[in-house]
Amino acid sequence: MIAMQYNFVLPTDYNMDIVRQRIASKGHMLDNFPGLVFKAYLHASKHGVSTPSMHNVYAPFYLWDGSEGMNNFLCGDGFAAVSQAFGWPAVKHWAVWHSHVDDKVRSARFATRQVIPVAPYSALGTLREVEIAIVKTTSQQDGALAVLVAFDPSEWTLVRFTLWSDTSAALAVGLPADVQCYDVGHVSAPGR
Repeated sequence: MIAMQYNFVLPTDYNMDIVRQRIASKGHMLDNFPGLVFKAYLHASKHGVSTPSMHNVYAPFYLWDGSEGMNNFLCGDGFAAVSQAFGWPAVKHWAVWHSHVDDKVRSARFATRQVIPVAPYSALGTLREVEIAIVKTTSQQDGALAVLVAFDPSEWTLVRFTLWSDTSAALAVGLPADVQCYDVGHVSAPGR
């Protein structure tokens, strides 16, 4: 499995309703995209109530069952259209160590993402075991609808990502200061 995200930082005075309307009108188009486990249409606003952010951002997050679906998307019309609308993004991707996706993932309304540096010479096998245990524990929390941890050995980072039923479910577990929070406009997931 592969986790993938790109991030569009938008101007401070950007009308975020444009992003929300785009999600509402186009989000369903990937609902049954081959190879896609889920796509979470994420956004956060500098002046947001539920997800105050350092910047206005549109930052879709994907979980792919393999590289073929990811490549088909990136080489297709959907990615071309979003690039034309918002610019040419750097596309980050991570090899998934462990994931859990609930059947109710489409009802997610809030997301958290934490990017963690991996220290040089870390015992990667031990780190992986610890992170998998964290995913399993988090997936048992009320309101956790998708949880994953993934690894990028080119930049030596981990990403912890969770889709939540709502803001209160995420806040109930306590969030570290370095977590990026997002509102979820739509979740595409095949056959769910």
